[in-house]
Amino acid sequence: MEKDTPRIAVARTGERMAEEYLRSIGYRIYGRNIRVGRDEIDLIAYDPSEKVIVFAEVKTRSKNDPDFRPELSLTTEKKRRMQRAAEMWVSAQDFSDSYRIDALCVAGGEVTEHMKQIELTTE
Repeated sequence: MEKDTPRIAVARTGERMAEEYLRSIGYRIYGRNIRVGRDEIDLIAYDPSEKVIVFAEVKTRSKNDPDFRPELSLTTEKKRRMQRAAEMWVSAQDFSDSYRIDALCVAGGEVTEHMKQIELTTE
């Protein structure tokens, strides 16, 4: 097994921190790093307060730098891939309840932002 690159190690740490954060606010985690076609869903969770499945994208930076915030990586193309992956998962699971797509930003060793129901592009 190959050793993770520094970038992958930072991403994995961020995903673990995001998962711990979601658990701490009462979410149930259903899966991590779920492959759907050629896309991946970082976390699938259940938000009991809103009774909804959450597909979460985690963006991580090793340092908390205001000029290089994690959310800057949420490009239009990334949002499009997130939407496609969520729709494919919903279809494959024959899931008919509500869901949303969130983004969690991790920087400097902590979750700095939890963006619920991120704005998706319909272009």
